[in-house]
Amino acid sequence: MATHENLDIWKLSITFVTKIYKSTKDFPNEEKYGLVSQMRRSAISIPSNIAEGAARKSDKEYLQFLYISLGSTSELDTQLIISDNLGYTNISDLRIELKVIKTKLINYIKYIKSIQKK
Repeated sequence: MATHENLDIWKLSITFVTKIYKSTKDFPNEEKYGLVSQMRRSAISIPSNIAEGAARKSDKEYLQFLYISLGSTSELDTQLIISDNLGYTNISDLRIELKVIKTKLINYIKYIKSIQKK
């Protein structure tokens, strides 16, 4: 199995974390320990769980971490909507990028499941 550093989904999500950090740097100070912290943790969780899962011994464990990563994409999408509703950031480009990451992650999960069956 390839290491996480060779996975396109991991590389995309690492780049996306940087974009989330940059987009939240100008949020109001009162959101520093609220929405900003949550969004950054959700974003970081995506590549982190891909990496942690790749280091596990079995595909079953790997899938568990990939599903956690997938959950973080949904969590972050919700937080992006909330930040947009509050007028903190324009989320359209970020949500499109996040959707690409989520779709690639779903497809990767399907791939891992398919090789389990063989």
